[in-house]
Amino acid sequence: MRLTLSPGPLLTFRARLHDARTATAIGRLLGVAMAVCFATGVLSHWLQHPPGWLADRLPSRPYWGYRLTQGLHVTCGIAAIPLLSVKLWAVYPRLFVRPPVRSLLHALERISVAVLVAAGLFELFTGLLNTFQWYPWPFAFVPVHYAVAWLLLGSLLLHVAVQWPKIRDHWTLRSPGTLTLAEADGPDRRQLLLGVTAAVGAVTLTTAGQSVTALGPLELFGPRSPAHGVQGLPVNRTAAAARVTRASPADWRLTVDGPRPFTLTLDELRAMPQYDVTLPLACVEGWSKSAHWTGVRVRDLLDRAGGGPRSRVRVVSLEAVGAYRVMEMGRLYAQDPLTLLALRLNGEVLSLDHGYPARIIAPNRPGVLQTKWVGRLEVV
Repeated sequence: MRLTLSPGPLLTFRARLHDARTATAIGRLLGVAMAVCFATGVLSHWLQHPPGWLADRLPSRPYWGYRLTQGLHVTCGIAAIPLLSVKLWAVYPRLFVRPPVRSLLHALERISVAVLVAAGLFELFTGLLNTFQWYPWPFAFVPVHYAVAWLLLGSLLLHVAVQWPKIRDHWTLRSPGTLTLAEADGPDRRQLLLGVTAAVGAVTLTTAGQSVTALGPLELFGPRSPAHGVQGLPVNRTAAAARVTRASPADWRLTVDGPRPFTLTLDELRAMPQYDVTLPLACVEGWSKSAHWTGVRVRDLLDRAGGGPRSRVRVVSLEAVGAYRVMEMGRLYAQDPLTLLALRLNGEVLSLDHGYPARIIAPNRPGVLQTKWVGRLEVV
């Protein structure tokens, strides 16, 4: 690339491939990745923090639903990093056009682009660090990430609307704008696009194994390997982090509050009908793994406490601190026969890190809502 100083205060770029066709081709792929991230991200947020009108409508099936959607969210987010990098490379000379602002409308358009770029970088940067559970910032990740996602969507739609004539003119190899470009640049542009595709494929294949079992052997850079963990399952939040010790459940009793409240010892709970289910533990960081769980159906406990078939449940953990110490499940989750108060994992008594003496396991649900160290159930 040749860079020359212009007579004015700005720079003149005479590089090749910094053109609308390259930007459009990369932008299509980036747009798809961003759209998938937005849709699956909003779904994840609503599952974790459902608005009141939606709480009893969230579906518990398919049981693997959250594993799929959150795996897509993180995989597409990581794939978007090289795509956004090349997209910015293709368009950054426009930052140096003269005059920098030609009209009020042009100024607003440039501000919207600045918001779009800033929001895109913010979402990918904070999302990537979230997969490592590293939060080097003073704000709460979940609400800010969710809010900026809507800002990103709005600025992206505005940008597409403003740039649509140029996008349309360079959409295909036979589009009018593409045909006006130098024919000699075609081979180099194809090589660039093939290189970007290879980079996206590489980062996907080497990270998606944390949620796609078949790609497990290729997972070189995934933040978490589901193949390693206590009782064959990784642990995000340990008992020590939750301030739960062996002494905490020593005299444990399960309290079930409702029209007919009752308490159960661990032996009494084990004496109830036990059910086996195979369900994935799927976490917001993108990793997931199926496991074999044994325990008592939550709906049986709610029925015994006087809850009807439309009852919901509030779950209270023994942990001393934590944003999810108290969790609520809507009707479809609470009444699903796959939803258990689990006592065993993969044929063994739950370890303390996995929620001993009892934990929730439910289908199509984020891992942060699979409450561990359960001490109380309340019919709602």
